[in-house]
Amino acid sequence: MTTPSPLPDPRVRPAAIATPGTGGLVDRHGRVATDLRVSLTDRCNLRCSYCMPPEGLDWLPKVEVLTDDEVVRLVRIGVEHLGIREVRFTGGEPLLRPGLPGIVAAVTALSPRPEVGLTTNAIGLSRMAPALAAAGLDRINVSLDTLDRARFRQITHRDRLADVLAGMAAAKAAGLTPVKVNAVLLRGINEHDAVPLLEYCLEHGYELRFIEQMPLDAHHAWTRGEMVTAEDILAQLTAAHTLVPDDADRGAAPAERWVVDGGPTTVGVIASVTRSFCGACDRTRLTADGQIRNCLFAREESDLRTALRSGATDAEIADRWRIATLSKLPGHGIDDPSFLQPSRPMSAIGG
Repeated sequence: MTTPSPLPDPRVRPAAIATPGTGGLVDRHGRVATDLRVSLTDRCNLRCSYCMPPEGLDWLPKVEVLTDDEVVRLVRIGVEHLGIREVRFTGGEPLLRPGLPGIVAAVTALSPRPEVGLTTNAIGLSRMAPALAAAGLDRINVSLDTLDRARFRQITHRDRLADVLAGMAAAKAAGLTPVKVNAVLLRGINEHDAVPLLEYCLEHGYELRFIEQMPLDAHHAWTRGEMVTAEDILAQLTAAHTLVPDDADRGAAPAERWVVDGGPTTVGVIASVTRSFCGACDRTRLTADGQIRNCLFAREESDLRTALRSGATDAEIADRWRIATLSKLPGHGIDDPSFLQPSRPMSAIGG
């Protein structure tokens, strides 16, 4: 017997299904996508074990990757025609994209201006943070799974912890605050690092969020039984600190948040697997090669790059995007026995 798909979230207001030529990105379950995640590259300078093998992957050929102008045009269509209000640039590692500051500047110049964020491993951020701040970047998220140098090297297959910490400090100095830290705990490796990470973030004024490990690894080795769950994480944190649920409206945000030791700092947990929030999802994703994905776990994509390069108008591309959104499933289906991981790993999808 299969597990039913999650019901639509009561936080989501019903919305009319958009017809071609009108409206935003509305799916058949009434959810409206206003948050666009844009992967700028599938390349990365780390080899995190939950994402890709130590030897790396076969990267996309350059000709298949969207140009800077193509990225900006698609984002502009999303903002001007489809109601996108938040844009987050991801990878791979987006700092490897040579034109990143220019892309950020072009997107922050759009009207209405979207909120623009970046998710990065922070290697090279100490050099680039001032330019990104000057380009108008609003927010930054840094992936950091441990403060132990040996464990960092074990997880990422690179000895770059010092560079990551320096990048975070540079982002704070450049005014890209609050610096948010995303951490994934792995059974038998860094599963006991929750408290040290929280205390480091409390000391430095960073905002920490733990993310349950998801089935997005390139070698498809993920098993639910080996996952460090939200309950495991909270058990560690509450043994060392007083946590009180944050009563602020969560909206469509993926993280459940707790106020730490009376505040004002909070810590979040994104329980993508054990406490799915699909019913409130407001995201759409654009891969580095111009494919629209409605979900991290989708096994289908919709091609915008071909239309873009074949002379399609903005209105025609917007219609393709609307039609692609209609096929969004009610949930990711991880608990369904028939669940299959997407063929692309996280590095090729974008977070």
